[in-house]
Amino acid sequence: MNFIYRKKPITGHTDESGLKRALSATDLTLLGVGAIIGTGIFVLTGHAAATQSGPAVVLSFVVAGLACAFAALSYSELAASVGGCGSAYGYSYAAFGEFLAWIIAWDLILEYGVSVAAVANGWSGYFNNALTAIGIGLPDSLIRGPTELAWNSYLGGALEVIGFDPTAEAVVKGGMGGIINLPAVGIILLLMMLLIQGIKESAKVNAIAVAVKLVTIAIFIAVAAFNVQPANWSPFIPFGWFDHTADGKTIGVLAGASLVFFAYVGFDAVSTAVEEAHDPQRDVPIGILGSLVFCTVIYIIVSGLLTGIVPYGDLNVASPVAHALQLIGYNWASALVATGVIFGLTTVMLVLYYALTRIIVAVSRDGLLPHYFSAINPKTQTPVRTTVITGVFMAIMAGLTPLGVLAELVNIGTLTAFVIVCGGVISLRISHPDMHRPFKMPFGLLLPTLGVLSCGALIAFLPLITHIRFLLWLAAGLLIYFAYSIRHSNLARA
Repeated sequence: MNFIYRKKPITGHTDESGLKRALSATDLTLLGVGAIIGTGIFVLTGHAAATQSGPAVVLSFVVAGLACAFAALSYSELAASVGGCGSAYGYSYAAFGEFLAWIIAWDLILEYGVSVAAVANGWSGYFNNALTAIGIGLPDSLIRGPTELAWNSYLGGALEVIGFDPTAEAVVKGGMGGIINLPAVGIILLLMMLLIQGIKESAKVNAIAVAVKLVTIAIFIAVAAFNVQPANWSPFIPFGWFDHTADGKTIGVLAGASLVFFAYVGFDAVSTAVEEAHDPQRDVPIGILGSLVFCTVIYIIVSGLLTGIVPYGDLNVASPVAHALQLIGYNWASALVATGVIFGLTTVMLVLYYALTRIIVAVSRDGLLPHYFSAINPKTQTPVRTTVITGVFMAIMAGLTPLGVLAELVNIGTLTAFVIVCGGVISLRISHPDMHRPFKMPFGLLLPTLGVLSCGALIAFLPLITHIRFLLWLAAGLLIYFAYSIRHSNLARA
């Protein structure tokens, strides 16, 4: 790779942003917790336990958390050292040049876009769980999209490599799936309308969302702690550390880590706040590691209790936490948890959706995408075109694609970006050893190297079909870059 370091970003943003240093270590930790806790803990825990890790899903969370810690520290060093527009794309452009910035931007579009669809998929499960608790639940055909099994029946397997999981029959037990996940489509379209009007996030709103999520988790822990059946934890590692089934599916603790990695997506929000921290060298590492450690502990406790109160095989549903409480007879607690999760996941979707549109606007302003996508509506002062286009695509994904497929696509895109970021730290340490680094990772090149190796290993543990889908996504990105971006970018015109 040819990394190109620039002290000033080409993107039109300057390193001297003038942002007010108003965030403490506590603020940054809450920011990280608010970004991290979402679909991963409330939805994917059950899916990973049932299909890949069993009760050892707690170990899967530990492995994924370690990989994230290495990557998060690398993010912090780059954000502090090379500046940019406050995102991985911005400081990648500043540090590495146009091509790698485009690759990371294309990864971020995949990460944020598919994340919204995945969270909407989980949101739908809890929304219907709440409706069921009051006696007006939706039929299965309207809360489940078609599975790979169903599509293969009608299309002869032609869609296998473009978004439908060959093992999806495990998600929709014994059936051909449904027609469409209607609540998932509805919530994305609703958020689209809100973002068109203009939505501003604040630390206060984030703190409220974090409080709601933590109360929700506390209710579950308080009830589950007195209903654990230790026999449900045996065997603790039913699928081993890493293995394959007869049909080629990856299983085991490490394969589970590749899936539950989704639970940590969003922690980079802390690293992008370097210029607004009181003391970046002290506060940013505390915020990153504090939120990661806190969330990992929460994940271990919740996943341990979840697999302890019901057999792990019963958790392969869209709302495992609420579902488990129903199975042990606590319908009131299930309703409260479902309500809290609905609120929490809504804010997560809103932030991810917002971030997606702003990334696309930034890329478009740099000329790597047509300026059509950066047009701002004079009445609402929001990127209406981009908001509508991305909203429609995400609604289609959420309505038709199984949760496991969405999560794996997010993970492989995010992990690839992490490998590039960790590799960028190594490259700049070698090529620019004297560069000013307000925050510098300790132990030389050891931690970013471990970040490359651990994130690369988690990529390897993902299913082959996920790699194929991701390669197709990258191929599309390269086609766009060489057919359009390389000739129309601001750098090319300059």
